[in-house]
Amino acid sequence: MIHLTFLRKKYLLAIAVTALATNLTWAQPFPNKPVKIIVTAAPGGTTDIASRALSDILGKELGQTVIIENKAGGAGIIGIQALLSAPPDGYTMAMGNIGPNAINYSLYKNLPYKMEDMEPITIVIANPNVLVVNPEVPAKTVAELVALAKANPGKYSFASSGRGQSIHMSGELFRTQAGIDIIHVPYKGAGPALADLLAGQTNMMIDNLPSSMQYIKAGKLRALAVTSKNRVPDLPDVPTMIQSGYPNFEVTAWFGLFVPAGTPKPVIDRLYVAVKKALETPEIKQRWKDLGGWAVGDTPANTKIFIAAEKKKWELVAQQAKIEAE
Repeated sequence: MIHLTFLRKKYLLAIAVTALATNLTWAQPFPNKPVKIIVTAAPGGTTDIASRALSDILGKELGQTVIIENKAGGAGIIGIQALLSAPPDGYTMAMGNIGPNAINYSLYKNLPYKMEDMEPITIVIANPNVLVVNPEVPAKTVAELVALAKANPGKYSFASSGRGQSIHMSGELFRTQAGIDIIHVPYKGAGPALADLLAGQTNMMIDNLPSSMQYIKAGKLRALAVTSKNRVPDLPDVPTMIQSGYPNFEVTAWFGLFVPAGTPKPVIDRLYVAVKKALETPEIKQRWKDLGGWAVGDTPANTKIFIAAEKKKWELVAQQAKIEAE
């Protein structure tokens, strides 16, 4: 009987110690271990560039290492699925963008996620897209490119980072508004798409400006127009698509951090404050400027409203471009 009493006390003591350890773990301020950012695209594109540029400074703000993990493919779907399989505790975020977080909803009938499955932290960078061509293409303006395409239907191709990304949809807008027959060549990310464009395997691309900027400045790609309302300060000689004769052609790509739904609000608020501070540092401001973009940093609540509006906008674009959902 004494032996059983001793064992019972020992068992209860073990339970108490385990409970105390668990409570202490939860009592520690968030975060108390490394944080991961899942990049929903391949290396070399703006989603990846923005994530890596932000990670070190964000890590300093959080007091923890920020790990980058690329989960490319499926128009961002693979990366979003990886996010949603993680615990909703704030230790796993995803760097999403206009593609998987707005456009995909109108392009896929059986999309394995919905807007309500995620909570936004904030948009970290926004930028125009830019119409670039391989220097071997004999066109110095949008009008010259359109003339070439009309004279050679089906000959010219445009690369994209994958179906449903803003790069793809910008190309479809161009094809529709210019009335030209150009072939869409999708890739698993902007990096591979740019590699083939630089090699002359494709002819043009309406890329996110940050990923093309270095090649434009090096003369390896020729920029014909940007998709913003106004010209980009770092490319003052490059007109807008509006100035090039397309008054309804305005596209702003955006990239933002998301966590799984159910993540506690105090954790979301802590992440938002840290990201906001990181975006306000001179290093990030200069980096974004060099890339032709700008920081946004709006609150999670306002970001959710913005994304809902973007979803509706791109539903209309898909209808106008007659792109059927798969």
